[in-house]
Amino acid sequence: MSIVLYWYPMSSATPIACALAELGVPHERVKIDILAGEQRRADYLALNPNGKVPTLTVDGAPMFEALAIHLWLGHRFGVERGLWPAAGTPEALQALSWCAWAYVTYGAVLVRLQVATKGEEALRSPQHADAALRGLNELLAVLDARLAAQPWMLGADYSLVDLVVGSVLGYSVYLGAPVQAHPHVQAWLARVQARPAMQIEA
Repeated sequence: MSIVLYWYPMSSATPIACALAELGVPHERVKIDILAGEQRRADYLALNPNGKVPTLTVDGAPMFEALAIHLWLGHRFGVERGLWPAAGTPEALQALSWCAWAYVTYGAVLVRLQVATKGEEALRSPQHADAALRGLNELLAVLDARLAAQPWMLGADYSLVDLVVGSVLGYSVYLGAPVQAHPHVQAWLARVQARPAMQIEA
């Protein structure tokens, strides 16, 4: 199987690079310079019509959207490596739920915060930023309650779900999400970020 990751450092493709490292999956990396506009080249748009990173090709067949790639990696490689629950188990349902929670539920509120604080001047708004921060705080309280009862997202052991959720939350800290107000989340995130696979460089 030939796997190629099209990525750019310090972007939404970085968690995919970390997941590949965590899983020990042999792959090639191709840097797409998004600052120079390489993501809008015709050959790249043929792989990813959104013109964004990440893109993953498997034997030449492309897939895009970070969440979709994470889930495919979990199912394809994570089960045999003990980093993703087997299909048909209660843990598998939780894995799908929490990965979607991070990218969709938490991610949607995070985008609101980003637009309100770092978006175009006309869209910036202290009131919208405060509302987004309140929304993130409520969601972090949900996660904190889960992590108060167990050390990792799925229970006693680290899994790819921790990497997926932790990657989104790590970015949210950069944007000002109140993670420090939730001690179990903060301690868990520090453990996730300390893993060797998370130390991805260019």
